[in-house]
Amino acid sequence: MAGHSHWAGIKHKKALVDAKRGKLWSKLAKAIIIAAKLGGPDPDNNIRLRAAIDEAKAVSLPKDNILRAIKRGSGEGDADQLDELVYEGYGPGGVAVLAEAVTDNRNRTAPEIKKIFEVCGGKLGTAGCVAWNFEKKGFFVIPKFIPPAEKKGTVRQLTEDAVMELAIEAGAEDVTETQDGFEITCQPESYESVSNALQKAGIEPEESQLSLMPKDKAAVQDADTAAKVLKLMELLDDHDDIQKVSSNADISDEIAAQLAAQ
Repeated sequence: MAGHSHWAGIKHKKALVDAKRGKLWSKLAKAIIIAAKLGGPDPDNNIRLRAAIDEAKAVSLPKDNILRAIKRGSGEGDADQLDELVYEGYGPGGVAVLAEAVTDNRNRTAPEIKKIFEVCGGKLGTAGCVAWNFEKKGFFVIPKFIPPAEKKGTVRQLTEDAVMELAIEAGAEDVTETQDGFEITCQPESYESVSNALQKAGIEPEESQLSLMPKDKAAVQDADTAAKVLKLMELLDDHDDIQKVSSNADISDEIAAQLAAQ
C-alpha cells in the first residue's frame, strides 16, 4: 500500500495547514451535512455520519459547527441544494483517479475538474470507467507514539503486534506499518467497532474515514510520473467541492524516497 501511504502522509500534512485557514473545516461540514441528509442525524445508527464526525474531530472542527451541520442535513437549512457526485478519470501513467465531490452547482464544478485533469496530463472519464476497481473501506491512521493522558505520564510506543491484535479482534481486515505509524483498513460495517476499540485503548487516530480504496493497483514507473500523479491528486483535493481523492497508483518506497529528496 505504498502509494496510498505516501498520499495519506501528504494529506495529513495538508490537513494541518488547511484546518488553520478553515478550508478543510468547510469541506468536513459538507460531508456531515450529506451524511445526515442521507442516513439520519444519529451517528450511532449512521456509520457514514460517525466517520464524518470522527474525521472532523481529528482536525478540531468545533462541536457547534458539527451540530449545525447535522441539523442542516436533517432539514434545518438548504442541504437539498447540495449534490453528491463522483468524478472518474485517468492520471499520468494511466493510473485510475476518483474524486468524490459535494457541490451546489454541478455545471460549475464539472468543467473545473475536467481542466485540472487536463492540466496535469490526465483525462476526465465517463461514469463507471474506473469505479469498478474501487470499494468503500474504513481507514484509520494512528501514530506509533501515544502521548500520556497526564503531564507526568510516559509516552507509549505501539508495536505492530499490539496494533494488529487490537484491530483484528475489533473486525479490521489489515494493518500496515508505515514510517510514522500504522494504517488500519476494515469493511464499512466494522468501522464503528474498530473506532471504539481504538478509543478504549486510548489511541487517537490522526485520520479516520470511510474511503474508496483500489482493489488492484497500478505501479508507477518513475519519479517524474509519480510527481505528476501526486500533483493531480493535490490539485483535486484543493478544490473547494472535492471531499476525497483516491487512486490506484502504487508508488514504491524507492520512488517515494526520490520524491522526498527533490
